[in-house]
Amino acid sequence: MAFLEIDRLRKSYGPLTVVEQFELAVAKGEFISFLGPSGCGKTTTLRMVAGFETPSAGAIRIDGQDVTHQRPNQRHIGMVFQSYALFPNMTIADNVGFGLKIARQPASAIAKRVEEMLSLIKLPKLGSRYPYQLSGGQQQRVALARALAIKPQVLLLDEPLSALDAKIRVSLRQEIRSIQRELGITTIYVTHDQEEALSISDRIVVMNEGRVEQIGTPFEIYNYPRTRFVASFVGTLNVLRGKVLDPAGGRMEVDGQEIVVANGLGKMNLGEVRSVALRPEAVSIAGGDAGGNRMLGTVDEVHFLGSVVRIRVRFKDNTISLDTFNKPNAPPPERGQAASVYFARDALLVLDGAEPG
Repeated sequence: MAFLEIDRLRKSYGPLTVVEQFELAVAKGEFISFLGPSGCGKTTTLRMVAGFETPSAGAIRIDGQDVTHQRPNQRHIGMVFQSYALFPNMTIADNVGFGLKIARQPASAIAKRVEEMLSLIKLPKLGSRYPYQLSGGQQQRVALARALAIKPQVLLLDEPLSALDAKIRVSLRQEIRSIQRELGITTIYVTHDQEEALSISDRIVVMNEGRVEQIGTPFEIYNYPRTRFVASFVGTLNVLRGKVLDPAGGRMEVDGQEIVVANGLGKMNLGEVRSVALRPEAVSIAGGDAGGNRMLGTVDEVHFLGSVVRIRVRFKDNTISLDTFNKPNAPPPERGQAASVYFARDALLVLDGAEPG
């Protein structure tokens, strides 16, 4: 039985529906990320779980109890906001212990729990300081400690790292994941950052225009996207557009060159214009299997990124981007140079929907 159940949840504002038929079963201790572009409904869904928004339809159950119409303070949920939301006139210790004080816990119990939380977030000696005396990353750690201090059943995080710089984001997200694993707390994490979701989640819910596009592990979401939106939103994607030559045999013509899709092209029609997708890491410029695909083009762009060199090869109307490791003894190709790219037949993903010719 799921610990957190979200059952056919819907939210509308007058004629505008922002979340439609959202269904999810979360196991106890699982880390789930809601991933999608701005306006897709992920934060609205989170706020309904927290009790800050009332669903137009559907139900929310925590540990078997229906909490759909309970107030936020009745749900025993911890919430971490993007803006930290710390009380500026309170010390760090008072901020962390605020929920416990509201719950009328004894002063000795509050002091002990605050000490535990400050140790957990690696800020044991900063309890007497005020929020303005801390960095953004430290303030977000305090916000996390405050949410965890009350020992919530579920932890909700609404884009908690978006206000921080890139280097701090990477380290702090790993700290959040480590703390979540240590405590075994059921967690929902909202983000629009695909790398963030892929790196720390047990499962990812990809959302678009208020609907769930796909639910799966990071491996499944990245390697086996079920819709065109998921394929294009998660990770970098090459899309090749061409004409179908042989649907059963998987043969297509792309800019005058033939490529083959391993599992065929399904129910497509001869001459139909369709698109196939390809991840950059599936492409090589150094050669491939004899039975794979090969396309000849011209190097359009070369971007040196330190350990990785990103190369874009143009054919006619289509391009392919690929990443190679930096090799000091093997300089990358130059712009304008002829280049062959290689990719396996089973690396191609057929995208839904015919396109105009």
